[in-house]
Amino acid sequence: MTNRGKLLIVDDEKVALRNLEHVMKKDGYDVVATQSGANALAYLEKRSFDVVLTDLRMEKVDGMQILRKCREFHPDTEVILITGFATLESAVTAMKDGAFYYIAKPFRLEEVRKVVTEAMEKIRLRRENQTLREQIESFQGKVKIITLDPEMQRLMEVARQIAPTDCSVLISGESGTGKELFARYLHYHSARAAGPFLAINCGAFNEELLGNELFGHTKGAFTGAAVDKKGLLEAATGGTLFLDEITEMPPAMQVKLLRAIQEKEVLPLGGTAPIKVDIRVMAATNRNIQEAVKSGGFRQDLYFRLNVVALHVPPLANRREDIPMLSFYFLAKYAALMKKAVAEISPEAMELLKTYDYPGNVRELENIIERGVAITTGKAIETAHLPDDLRNLTIHTFRKKDGRISSLDEQERDYIQWVLREAKGNQTMAAQILGIDRVSLWRKLKRYQINAS
Repeated sequence: MTNRGKLLIVDDEKVALRNLEHVMKKDGYDVVATQSGANALAYLEKRSFDVVLTDLRMEKVDGMQILRKCREFHPDTEVILITGFATLESAVTAMKDGAFYYIAKPFRLEEVRKVVTEAMEKIRLRRENQTLREQIESFQGKVKIITLDPEMQRLMEVARQIAPTDCSVLISGESGTGKELFARYLHYHSARAAGPFLAINCGAFNEELLGNELFGHTKGAFTGAAVDKKGLLEAATGGTLFLDEITEMPPAMQVKLLRAIQEKEVLPLGGTAPIKVDIRVMAATNRNIQEAVKSGGFRQDLYFRLNVVALHVPPLANRREDIPMLSFYFLAKYAALMKKAVAEISPEAMELLKTYDYPGNVRELENIIERGVAITTGKAIETAHLPDDLRNLTIHTFRKKDGRISSLDEQERDYIQWVLREAKGNQTMAAQILGIDRVSLWRKLKRYQINAS
């Protein structure tokens, strides 16, 4: 059986000790058992344990002495006290001194197993959080993509391989997945890292303003043009220009951009002599750019020029293992910005965060954590600090594990199965909940091959 953690059991009653030792070993714990409090202290001086389960009343060395020794040598070890002489005063003292739990004799083995499991889970979460914080600290001041997802790690490997080249890169993905972060990652791993990285959202300007931002103008080119203005294409010389939401660029501007990329020169508005530029162009879109090409909304020649290397960033719902690490990254970021001592996310809150579908992707997760840090008055984000629609949500994702969106039939089948589970298999009750008669439910069960037994 897999080792579930290191456990020290201390009890001067031989029968009780052997029973606990037998049960805990059977549950998969690495157990050390002793009848002597003095022996327990000797063990604690030589090695660490995840959890100590100790009797309170023992001769020479009692449970409180063991608790205090743990706090001195192993502050992360959780101590559970067991006693047949339970009083309110002794319980309060034990909890003040840092005991995880206080169990009164006679106890049920199931109760002890449950408390030990909870203590081990607390240890696991604490270590996981510490690992995440250490990893996050190593990211500070760097363009680092925080991920444990195999597909994201594969994309990063591709990015590192193409970073030293000057080839154009087209990055696709849903809004909020981190397309600009990938572009910055490529830039800072390239030979252009010392040069500028300039970004513009092509959907944020009309054609005239976008042209002015990209190509600039000369003094007197239009009313109010009192001085020359460099466009981003010129200002990014020696570095990288990132064109976000490239499919929103007006057709006429697409022609000018294509020429600028091909000829490596720009002509500012009102200018008469082209200006040479040395830039690497990266672009991003949250739309299907191939469909835009087919419909005529995006030039095919510009698409081929930009799409030398294509990277697709998957949605956050497809890489849920990244949610805890990203959550703690944003927690550290906003706790520092707001100067608040918030360092934890409760297990219940994290469970909600891990199961939510994130239509807004990483950007939405960041907003949720920022809100949690802002409104908490303690040291942890709890479920009460999460948005109401997330807390009150019975999680149901419309995205399948392979990333595709479920069909209407798949949604109906999944919903019927869920209602049947809630109704404990009672088909009459399920039909009433679904708002259909018993015969209609039978037909749907047959159609979707649902086993309702």
